[in-house]
Amino acid sequence: MQTFKKLTETKIRTLSKPGRHSDGNGLYLNIAKGGSKSWVFMWRSNYRRRETGLGGYPVVSLAKARQRARECLELVADGRDPIAEKRKTVEPSFAECANMFLESMEGQWRNEKHRAQWRSTLDAYCKPIKNLKVSAIDTEQVLRVLQPIWNTKNETASRVRGRIERVLDFAKTKGWRTGENPATWRNHLKNVLPARQKLTRGHHRAMSWKEMPELIASLRSANSVAAAALEFLILTTARTGEVLGAETNEMDFDEAVWTVPASRMKAGKEHRVPLTSRALELARKYHNLGNHLFPGQTPGKALSNMAMSNVLKRLGYTETVHGMRSTFRDWVGDQTGYPEVLAELALAHNVGDETERAYRRGDALERRRKLMLAWARFLEGEEVVVQIKEIAGRK
Repeated sequence: MQTFKKLTETKIRTLSKPGRHSDGNGLYLNIAKGGSKSWVFMWRSNYRRRETGLGGYPVVSLAKARQRARECLELVADGRDPIAEKRKTVEPSFAECANMFLESMEGQWRNEKHRAQWRSTLDAYCKPIKNLKVSAIDTEQVLRVLQPIWNTKNETASRVRGRIERVLDFAKTKGWRTGENPATWRNHLKNVLPARQKLTRGHHRAMSWKEMPELIASLRSANSVAAAALEFLILTTARTGEVLGAETNEMDFDEAVWTVPASRMKAGKEHRVPLTSRALELARKYHNLGNHLFPGQTPGKALSNMAMSNVLKRLGYTETVHGMRSTFRDWVGDQTGYPEVLAELALAHNVGDETERAYRRGDALERRRKLMLAWARFLEGEEVVVQIKEIAGRK
């Protein structure tokens, strides 16, 4: 015999006591301690109480909540699980979730090529999990993807791991997953997969210049201070210490020039760096946060020495930050007609003997500006093949 009164819209609006208030047929109005109200359907399965949310009030009205509760009752009567059925209609497969993630990053991709590189990697290597619901993917499933390529295509495998991690993080944010990410490297997969080959001491492993546009797209989607600092370093071909120590007063936004003081330069000589529009954009984004151009988490402190290296690792790259300078040098030599001396000046290297350096007055700032603009365009994914014949001795 029914011993309670069914809920009404008027009663719901006046109820404020935290707890669950029954409407019958397994439908309850749940009132949280903070006062928020939501609908819950409860039933028993194998002598265990189960429950599933039906939405918040007042977005989901009383009538709509009753309709959803009736649908759940029908599922229970048929021997089906309302939670499992809900996942079937709402939760995507890994492939579908990857597409949603890529679409959510739409504003971060500079062109379709960058997005296509992400998609092609996931399509090529994630076939064992592509049709699985994202909540069903565990460590064993991730290893099914990674183990066949971990030792033979180590760099690719590392990037695949990082991209799976990003997709599953996205799924968790959407509420389709709970718990730890099974594609996480630190304190997880590193315990079951062999470590990547260590670099030889003194060697700064450089990335192929062909991969740089993809890296830039990944850095922009990462959307962090450390990722921005690394992109700035690549755009300016600067050294790690020069970027980490960069201060706002070193930036001339009107002239688009960054002047690095001699005290922070390896050669002990002041170095002027021409800034492209993207480099200026990055510098402006953070320059109001403190003295340091790229501030760390501790107020008044710059980023840590490992911040940019950690970004590369999280994105699945094995190359070093310092190696980006070699990548730029390779690109200049392979893809452009700019003279070697201009590339060396952009890298702040000493060029020639003392007599030659004394004769070559100035730092070829405006000629370097053209070179850095071509580099920035290439990083954006543009097909840039520079055919410029210059005389090395000109200023």
